Amino acid sequence: MSERRPGPRLLYTGIRVRDIARSLRFYRSLGFRERFRGRMEHGGVFVHLVYPGQAHRIELNYYPRSNPYYEPFRPGTELDHIGFYVPDLEGWLRVLRRRRLPLVLDFSEGKQRVVYIRDPDNVWLEFFGPAGRRPPPRRGRTPRRAPGARRRRRLRS
Repeated sequence: MSERRPGPRLLYTGIRVRDIARSLRFYRSLGFRERFRGRMEHGGVFVHLVYPGQAHRIELNYYPRSNPYYEPFRPGTELDHIGFYVPDLEGWLRVLRRRRLPLVLDFSEGKQRVVYIRDPDNVWLEFFGPAGRRPPPRRGRTPRRAPGARRRRRLRS
């Protein structure tokens, strides 16, 4: 019997917010608790929230007007991205290549490697896990709307 590698595990959903303090008050009033927060290298802010007893998180992402990932809100732009943890990211990347799903972004953050793809409706899907090999050096322009990452590298399409 062959051993199956664990696939992606849905970990969090990233939501773009206009006012981080207002959004934190709202989610706290629902019972969510702050797990951690940070500042992205490009100046954005993220806050991970969890509801007690649940594993799935909400990641609030705020991009100030001066940020390269800022865009005006329009209906349907609030969903920033969906984040999946993959314990064997290299194996998952081989699956994505076999399925001819191009990476949009690929970067390392400490001991983690993070890659993004887009679904057919342009929703960003983030896959992250232990960094095996380092991503290639940055090439080209940064995409207009990149979700909640701290450091980003764009790949050639």
